[in-house]
Amino acid sequence: MALTIGDLGKATNTKVETIRYYERIGLLPKPPRTAGNYRDYGAAALARLSFVRRARDLGFSLDEVRALLDLADDRRCDCAGIDSIARAHLREVERKLADLAALRRELKAVIDSCQGGIVADCRIIEALGPNGGR
Repeated sequence: MALTIGDLGKATNTKVETIRYYERIGLLPKPPRTAGNYRDYGAAALARLSFVRRARDLGFSLDEVRALLDLADDRRCDCAGIDSIARAHLREVERKLADLAALRRELKAVIDSCQGGIVADCRIIEALGPNGGR
């Protein structure tokens, strides 16, 4: 299987610039070149980029993706390190969800306090002011 960078991008829904960036930072190995000096990607590059894309879609940072790839490259390695990275990421996602839930409650309370009228009496503007509605 031989893919150009454009083909690889289409197959993984990844922009060409992003693929080049992943190569520069070492997430993807630099591919061999054709006689015409085009990048020549194979099945391994497709699988690796698909892994990176899925991990990024799940919100893993580039450093976490790099660590996951390093661990995944040793197929005989215990998966405890991978589990640890995934669990830490899940804790971060849960923290962000709790923060968003608190933000939602606060924003809803501010909106619910609005009784219409003129801007001078607007509870939302007041709540956003320098004293935060206090």
